Amino acid sequence: MKIGGRDYVPLDDVADFYGLGKVQREGNDAIMELGARSLKGSANSVEFYINRLKFNLSYPIAEQGGRLWLSRMDLTKVLEPVLRPSKIKGAERIDTIVLDAGHGGYDKGAPSSYGFEKDYSLDVCQRARMLLMQAGYKVAMTRSSDVFVPLYDRVRFANQYPNALFISIHFNSGGAGTGLETYTLAPRGVPSMMADGPRISDLDPCPGHVNDAENIALATATHAAMVMRSRMPDRGIKRARFVVIRDITIPGVLIEGGFLSNDSDARLIATPAYRQQLAASVVQAVQNYRRAVGTQIGEVAARQEGPRVETNSPMLRATPSKTDPQTPTVITPTAPGN
Repeated sequence: MKIGGRDYVPLDDVADFYGLGKVQREGNDAIMELGARSLKGSANSVEFYINRLKFNLSYPIAEQGGRLWLSRMDLTKVLEPVLRPSKIKGAERIDTIVLDAGHGGYDKGAPSSYGFEKDYSLDVCQRARMLLMQAGYKVAMTRSSDVFVPLYDRVRFANQYPNALFISIHFNSGGAGTGLETYTLAPRGVPSMMADGPRISDLDPCPGHVNDAENIALATATHAAMVMRSRMPDRGIKRARFVVIRDITIPGVLIEGGFLSNDSDARLIATPAYRQQLAASVVQAVQNYRRAVGTQIGEVAARQEGPRVETNSPMLRATPSKTDPQTPTVITPTAPGN
């Protein structure tokens, strides 16, 4: 049905197709679940939960004729690749991970009482690099020291690598905000959640759109690993057109590992234990993504994995752990290098 000029499908049909039975209504909320599998959304809201992991839809769920409707865009660009990642066509074999430490050099990023975003992001990338190499992956870093690298240079660097994934590490800032966010490229025609509203440029094709399905699959694996491993609130998987995820030709995500403007988050981010946990989440995400899309390059990584929390989707797996809130460590910049 056309609603507001867009194609929508009945949520009842969606639940039936994915084997979740009838839609249960509780006021504006709609719940569909069978065992560990579940979908939950609300009329006139973009907030949507798949197996209790928070997503932000491209368009709100609509209510018409006493029924709830999901946009066709969200069915094809979110639900289908998340719930059935093994059916993603053309997913490449993955043997290389490109790690992108946000900011650097004179661009310090978000500040906190304990250090700057540029140093925390680099530290997480360096920790993830070691873990990924131990698990048998090739690793490339857009920067390996405290230097400024322009966004388009980061893109050109990443696009040199075939059979690769791109993961950009950042930390948030803004008032009393708290928690974790994962960004993936907004599909063509979908407004960026970081913009004030729809723009004509939303209709422009971007290099990253060729990997729409892989992008949301990687975002799901990454966000699930972070949320399950940490104590941080789940702020959801969101859509944006940041240069580094817009112009890359390999699947990619950008993560925000907490708010440096929030003292509680900042104190946690300043602990080596939390940054090691984020690094371990990156490794877990890569392994779960590869398993989900069925493109493994060997059994090295599988042999080194620890216990997992199993759910219906292989992307929604992680090893939960308790972070010891150690005394924050004041991070000082490292000397510039090559």
